[in-house]
Amino acid sequence: MTSDPGPGVLAHLGSLLHQAPADRSGALWRLQEESRQLDANIIRLPANAEVAGHVEPDLDVLVQVLDGSGRLETANGRQDLSPGCTAWLPHGARRSVTAGGDGLVYLTAHRRRPGLSIRSAPAE
Repeated sequence: MTSDPGPGVLAHLGSLLHQAPADRSGALWRLQEESRQLDANIIRLPANAEVAGHVEPDLDVLVQVLDGSGRLETANGRQDLSPGCTAWLPHGARRSVTAGGDGLVYLTAHRRRPGLSIRSAPAE
């Protein structure tokens, strides 16, 4: 088990982008501290890649665009994404993300998902 580093700077975007191979997509960084109450990821999508439409049933998600461009599609329509854009995706809302021609890098943050647990079957 590793100890938590405590509050402070955990990553630098420029270093993450420089160190990761240009063709690497997905999570470039994840918040991993054991005692956290929050999950956060820096995600990179290559040019024109898509996170297909889906619904997150349990968690609100905050998205901060860091680099590149793209498009967010929700029940409110399509919205352009560019560095500095912040989007709120409430639980239960359908969403998809498509990267632009220069790819897309964004931070997601949401409440930490509880660990798996064994539950009793619902009463019938």
